[in-house]
Amino acid sequence: MVVRLRLQRFGRTHSPFYRMVAADSRAPRDGKFIEIVGTYNPIATSAGIKEIRLKTDRLRYWISVGAQPSDRVAWILGKFGILPPPPQRFSLHKMIPKKDRGEDK
Repeated sequence: MVVRLRLQRFGRTHSPFYRMVAADSRAPRDGKFIEIVGTYNPIATSAGIKEIRLKTDRLRYWISVGAQPSDRVAWILGKFGILPPPPQRFSLHKMIPKKDRGEDK
């Protein structure tokens, strides 16, 4: 059984709220899970704060026994220092127009 750390979506239309769960990889996204290990509210408050609550001891346990985080969960855990931050998927060099890049090769 492969265990994944992933987000389960709750909330209404256009106002999502997520639970971070440890679940069997074959279970549906919003279906059966093993344990709730945190919450994530991506909608910022009036102060501009996005709320994230993590059970760091349980997250470290699940990672130590081989649970694989999803891409978004790995990004969140990288921001909080539980995992090393994932590598960037884009090149900053390619964001500069070709005429302004100069000769590198």
